[in-house]
Amino acid sequence: MIDLSIADSVGLAFFFGVWVFFRFVNERGLGKATSLSVLMDEQRLGWMRAMSQRDTRIADAGIMSSLQNGAAFFASTSLIVLGGAAASLRATDDVIKVFADLPFGLTVTRGNWELKVLGLAFIFGYSFFKFAWAYRLFIYAAILVGATPGPEFPDAVAREKAAHRAGLMTIDAGVHFAKGLRTIYFAFAYIGWFVSPYVLMATTALIFLIVMRREFFSAARAALTHDS
Repeated sequence: MIDLSIADSVGLAFFFGVWVFFRFVNERGLGKATSLSVLMDEQRLGWMRAMSQRDTRIADAGIMSSLQNGAAFFASTSLIVLGGAAASLRATDDVIKVFADLPFGLTVTRGNWELKVLGLAFIFGYSFFKFAWAYRLFIYAAILVGATPGPEFPDAVAREKAAHRAGLMTIDAGVHFAKGLRTIYFAFAYIGWFVSPYVLMATTALIFLIVMRREFFSAARAALTHDS
């Protein structure tokens, strides 16, 4: 039987609220500051414009391949975790015995444990679909790169439009890849719920501070905004 306490409900609401809030801030910006992810979108468009001016695109193909491999790696990792979550459901009785022997006074019921594991499976299932879709979009982007005319093409406007389409496809792929990574970040925060709702809120706040620092106060962002 599932018996969520008030603390569990508050902890879950805090977890999902912070996750949604970070997505909003990451996409809309923090005041006048733009996130690292959004700044990179401009670089993707710049990459495609530069690509359209090259006769040889071996380097561009290599970059596309590395982006595809990254998405495929994380998609596979998400599937592995899903398998681990399924195995944990089968070992519920063993887990309850282990928690009962711990000296921390933690009580775990079958219903609550299975709910937590199912929640973790849902999170990594979501990340899998994001990474799998990003992988497919990177393939589409590679096709658009191949379809972009070279500098010898007489119609410069058509070449610019083709490069812009390829850039938009890489941006969309990057957005879904970033959402998948964000899901993995917050999955680490979610693991705190297996200990207690108070730990869940603490780990959620910690992960939020980490990802906010990386998006708005990191050296990587400073490199994109440094003018000199």
